[in-house]
Amino acid sequence: MPALRTRTKLLATRGPIYAIGDVHGCIDQLLHAEQRIQEDCQLRNQSATVIYLGDFVDRGKGSAAVLEHLSRRHTDDLVRFAVCGNHDDAFLAFIRDGAGAQHWLDFGGMATLQSYGIDADYVLKTTGSMKTLVALAREAVPQQHVDFLQRLPVSISIGRYLFVHAGIRPGLELDNQTDEDMMWIREPFLSEGPKLPITVIHGHTIVPAPVFRDGRIGIDTGCYSTGLLTVLKVTPEATAIL
Repeated sequence: MPALRTRTKLLATRGPIYAIGDVHGCIDQLLHAEQRIQEDCQLRNQSATVIYLGDFVDRGKGSAAVLEHLSRRHTDDLVRFAVCGNHDDAFLAFIRDGAGAQHWLDFGGMATLQSYGIDADYVLKTTGSMKTLVALAREAVPQQHVDFLQRLPVSISIGRYLFVHAGIRPGLELDNQTDEDMMWIREPFLSEGPKLPITVIHGHTIVPAPVFRDGRIGIDTGCYSTGLLTVLKVTPEATAIL
């Protein structure tokens, strides 16, 4: 599958970088994570860059609220970037033309539609029409949310760090990586790491605690089921959990 989404490269950032793991509709935990970042910055009188690692929708109850928060203009001192996760891409495909509809509904999409006031199960039982469900979703989801998802890059590079939702194909140069791998891959990336002179910071694969190994740092701690939304702080000196 060819690359379709953009890849962002930042030459420098102001202050530390904070990476936030998979949100999955957990708006309260997201706001709390941002508050912790703000407090850490104020303590050191620093500005900061925040990178969200994708999967903003599905599974949790507040997908609509998460997208509303991330897609609006902010007046604080945080510089925000985000990458696209596989769930975000699947939601966008559903809104666009109903592609992969049943698969998306089965792996968390029901909760996303519910957050927009749509009872997908009821609609399908009473109308038997996936087209009707897609049409209702198009009416309910603000264009601002759709635009936000469409603009998301698949990766962000800053120096020797690559921020991406799932990972990369080991040993393959970044220009040759596919969107599909960057949003979906598990093995062999989890076992082998990037096999490139970079550190990949990613989510996607749930772990009981953040994983530091083989040129990668995994920080998806399953917020929708555990309530734990992990924040990784990256400075020139070190990486550490906030």
